Amino acid sequence: MLLQIKDVAAVATAEHAIRELLGVHAEWFLAQDGGAPLALANSEFDFFIAHRRLIFSSWTETGSRSWRLTAWEWTGEKLLLAASRRMGADVATLELVPRASAKAIVAGIAVARQARCERLAQVASEALSTATIERATLSPGMRRDQPGRYARIVLRRPHERLAVTATVAQSDARNVDSLFSSALLWFSRVRQSPKRPFIQKLLMIVEHQILEAARQRHVLLRDELRQRIELFEIDEEWQKLEPVRPFERKNLSRKRLARFPPVAEAETTERVQEIIANAPQAIDVVASRHGQTLRYYGLPFARLRRVLDRDRVWFGVEGSRRRLLDEYYRADWQKLLLDLAEHRNANARDRRHWLYRAAGEARLESILRRDISKLDPGLIVAPLHAQFRTSHGGPTGARPIDLLALRHDGRLAVIELKVNEDREHVFQGVDYWRRVEAHRRRGHISAAKLFGEREISDESPLVYLVAPTLRFHSSFATLAKTIAPDVEIYRFDINENWRGGVRVVRRERVNG
Repeated sequence: MLLQIKDVAAVATAEHAIRELLGVHAEWFLAQDGGAPLALANSEFDFFIAHRRLIFSSWTETGSRSWRLTAWEWTGEKLLLAASRRMGADVATLELVPRASAKAIVAGIAVARQARCERLAQVASEALSTATIERATLSPGMRRDQPGRYARIVLRRPHERLAVTATVAQSDARNVDSLFSSALLWFSRVRQSPKRPFIQKLLMIVEHQILEAARQRHVLLRDELRQRIELFEIDEEWQKLEPVRPFERKNLSRKRLARFPPVAEAETTERVQEIIANAPQAIDVVASRHGQTLRYYGLPFARLRRVLDRDRVWFGVEGSRRRLLDEYYRADWQKLLLDLAEHRNANARDRRHWLYRAAGEARLESILRRDISKLDPGLIVAPLHAQFRTSHGGPTGARPIDLLALRHDGRLAVIELKVNEDREHVFQGVDYWRRVEAHRRRGHISAAKLFGEREISDESPLVYLVAPTLRFHSSFATLAKTIAPDVEIYRFDINENWRGGVRVVRRERVNG
């Protein structure tokens, strides 16, 4: 049973007990909400007490992340942690498993996924009555010691061989970009195999909860590739397959579409202006649901809310307790500003410091928000919409668009930023294009006057995929060429030392 961490005594007890456990094992696996485990050494994570709260901080594949712990339990095999961050907006269950014990757990996961893969192969071969199973294996894991998430099945018929894939791990619409990226790269490889008969078709099997999102990606593939890929839906018991009728491009924009949420404007009140004055080149303001969030080169560090007709400010970076900005905490406020000025700047001495490395994509976004013409002189500088939402989420896992801009010629530009390698870069940008294009065709963007009185061109948006020149994933070019050419995708390579100022090193069309 989880032990609650509610008071100072419970915090101290938990911290002492957990540190004793950590001293026994040098290496651990960390998993969040049952996701893929990440191998960590003791030096790559820490438990500490801050402002009477127990904080867990660790390195992840996307940088450092901190959580406030609310409960814990040692089961004898793993350490369970109930955690929250962003003032309770994100809640998660974290599992820390000693590496020795984790081998058995990972082996169990691999066996279960392989069994699911073999079951899928059997169902698929029965659905295609004349097909036999030639191979049924798992995709490689993200790490060498982790099981893959996707089935890699080859079926043989009298005069053809078929590739079959599906997710055999927990899946939802947010993971469909990963499914398509993985499937298309594998299909590209097996099509090149010299073994006869050649593989010319791919069967993608999806569960109901990701069906809509899968059809939306499928319809935007090149015609030649799309005709080789067939979608099937599998029932909840994994007993039966049903062929899925794909979307037609001409009907895609006719689907029912709700208007996007209203775009809030950040009000620069006198209190906000006082804070910005501390570092006007570094601090920007982002409108949020109940006020404004102030960011230091993209890192949220203060929030302003209107309470009883008074502007009140709470401060603190991710993982630390929010404190009200008043005379009692004035010294802590000044120290935070000094720490940000020292560590979160392009010339910081300690480039491994958490404040330097955190929120990399948000930092790049904050730089470009100040002058988007550094990326493309053809873009108007303002207005520029950051973290733009076309919907409230829903079954297709819609995420906010990094930047939505307008060119001087009236064409919209959907901009997706990355500072680390990300295989899903292409499909994320394409999904954003689809949503913006749907709203443009209906006139929602013009009616909302997102860009004032400027006229929106009757042409589809451009897609700008931006990353440091050495941070594009090795599969980027292959995946970009799978997208239909009427979705204009451009690759923007920027300088590796972009924190000191963005400079475009190369720009090219990638799917012409």
